[in-house]
Amino acid sequence: MTSRDQDLGIGVIGCGYWGPNHIRNFVSLRGEGVFVKSAADRDALRRDHIEHLYPTLNVLDDAASIISDPDIHAVVIATNPSSHFELTREALRIGKHVLVEKPLATSVSDSEELKRLAAEMGLTLMVGHTFVYTAAVNRIADLVRLGELGEMMYVRSLRVNLGVFQRDVNVLWDLAPHDLSILLYVLGRAPLSVSATGKAHVTRGIEDVVNLTLDFGSSLTATILVSWLDPKKVREMTFIGDNKMLVYDDVSPIEKIRIFDKRVEGPRHYDSFGEFQYSYRYGDIVSPMLDDQEPLATQTKHFIDCIRLGKNPRSDAQAGIDVVRILSAAQLSMASAGEAVEMADARISEVNGFPPTAPRS
Repeated sequence: MTSRDQDLGIGVIGCGYWGPNHIRNFVSLRGEGVFVKSAADRDALRRDHIEHLYPTLNVLDDAASIISDPDIHAVVIATNPSSHFELTREALRIGKHVLVEKPLATSVSDSEELKRLAAEMGLTLMVGHTFVYTAAVNRIADLVRLGELGEMMYVRSLRVNLGVFQRDVNVLWDLAPHDLSILLYVLGRAPLSVSATGKAHVTRGIEDVVNLTLDFGSSLTATILVSWLDPKKVREMTFIGDNKMLVYDDVSPIEKIRIFDKRVEGPRHYDSFGEFQYSYRYGDIVSPMLDDQEPLATQTKHFIDCIRLGKNPRSDAQAGIDVVRILSAAQLSMASAGEAVEMADARISEVNGFPPTAPRS
């Protein structure tokens, strides 16, 4: 455990798309007893870029040097998903707190092992489910928990764009963790079963379009479409309750949430088809004001607080396991031509999200 009067040394492994953002946010906490000592990446161009941005930072080509450094107390892992398990396990074994990007690992069994190891070592293990640190998602969660939308009936999510095509995971494991982490956080419960279909159009064996359906019971279902093959970037979730409806547009610069005072009702009793009439309510559309700060900055500060105070992270290891379990069930369903897979199915633990045709490096 690191006390507040001790500077907290940070090492960042992976300086590609997301790693530099982690470095920037941890560097901003220098005045709060946090210092980024080292960063590592195998790519020389990425290392040169980080050295140019942060001349005082120790930039390496070897992750092991960061993990073994006694002056580094916490490690951020922003590498390809296929390496998450081994790097996180090694960091935990040597006594480092870990913030690992999504997904926690590419199998349920590996994810559970990481959770057990962190608990045994008394270390903070946090997953980068960044969206649960946004003002918009937290407002939606509050509205759902307070019953403002009524009984939840249906959620639809679209997360599509053109590329970036990954080599080591399909679009399910690349994009869907965002939507799943939001769903589980907002709804506060896991699905009972999952079905999914997907196609690989560009790279053999790596699906680039996937449709998921999640059955939560009690007439609540959710659908998720993730794709690397759409011309327009869309990040939209629609929450349908029996009282109100809500649309969350993460791409919108201003009105990220719109609440529609709309609903439809059928007659409770009728004796003939002629008496059957739907009743529609059309009310106001409200866009609540949000105290919108950078989610990654909020996540970064939360990670530091969890280390120093021994708190359980909002996106803890169990949250990571829950997402990986759904991804694994969806992968199993795709292999079974879209057959619904019960979340209690023992076969889920045997699934690995790493495509056998992809290069492992």
